[in-house]
Amino acid sequence: MTHVQTLSGAASAGQWTGVRHGLRRKLQRLRLSWAAGIDTASPVTVALVTTAILSAFFVLLPGVDLAVTQAFFDAERGFVAASDPALKALRKSSSWVMGLVLLGLIVVAIRGVWTRRREARKALFLISGLALASGLVVNGIFKGSWGRARPIQIEAFGGEAEFTRAWAIADQCASNCSFVSGEASSAAWIAAAAIVMTPQPWRPILIPVAFAYAAALSFNRLLFGGHFLSDIVLSWAITILVLCLLHRLMLHCPVAAREARRRRRARQGSAPAMG
Repeated sequence: MTHVQTLSGAASAGQWTGVRHGLRRKLQRLRLSWAAGIDTASPVTVALVTTAILSAFFVLLPGVDLAVTQAFFDAERGFVAASDPALKALRKSSSWVMGLVLLGLIVVAIRGVWTRRREARKALFLISGLALASGLVVNGIFKGSWGRARPIQIEAFGGEAEFTRAWAIADQCASNCSFVSGEASSAAWIAAAAIVMTPQPWRPILIPVAFAYAAALSFNRLLFGGHFLSDIVLSWAITILVLCLLHRLMLHCPVAAREARRRRRARQGSAPAMG
C-alpha cells in the first residue's frame, strides 16, 4: 500500500510540475507578446485615438446628428427612403452576405487544421471578432445598455422620445436601441474580412468593392431613420478598435513573441564564453 501511495504521490507531483512549467511558458509568451511592437503608430493606438477624437466631436457637437438626419426627413411623409425597394433589398442582402462570409471562414478554419494553418488562424480571428465586436460589445453591451432612442422615435422626427447625444446613457429606449449601430458593426466586419482574407491578386478589386458595400449598408440606416450619424461612425470605430486588439492577441503577438525569443537566443548564442 505504501508503495502504491508513493507512486501516486510521485505522479501527482509530476503533473503539478508540468502544469507549473506550462503556466510559466504561457506567462513568458504573454509578456514577450505585449512587449513586442508597442508604439504610437500601432493599429491599436491609431484606432483608440481615432475613436476618442470621433467621440469628442459628436459629444461636443450633438447638433450634427440632428442636422444630418433632418436632411432625409420630410415633415409630411417622414423618412421617404424607408419604402424604397432597392434600399430595402440592400438591407436584406447583408444577412446573406454575412452568412456566406462566415460559412467560408468556418470552412477555411476547419481545413486549416491539416493544411494552411496561417489561413486558419486568420479565419478564427475573424470569427472571434464577429462574436466579440459585433455580438458582445456592440449588440450586447452598447445597444442593450445606453438607452438612446432612434431618430424615428424622437419628437423632432415624429416620435415621442427625447434626443440624447452620443455616449449619454439615457432611458429613452428599453432594448435594441440606437447607440451604436449593429448593422454598421457587421458591415465593418465584412470590410475587415475582405482585408484579411483576400489574396493579393484580387485585393485591388475586392477590397474597394467590399468597402463600398459596407459603407452603403451602414449609411442606409440614416435614410431609414434607424440610426444617427454618430451611431454609424462610432460603431465602425469601436468595431475596428476591438478587431485591432484581437488581431494583436491572436495574430501579431504569437509571431512577435517567437521573433523575440529567436533574437534572445541568438544573443545568448553569440555571447562570449566566460572562462
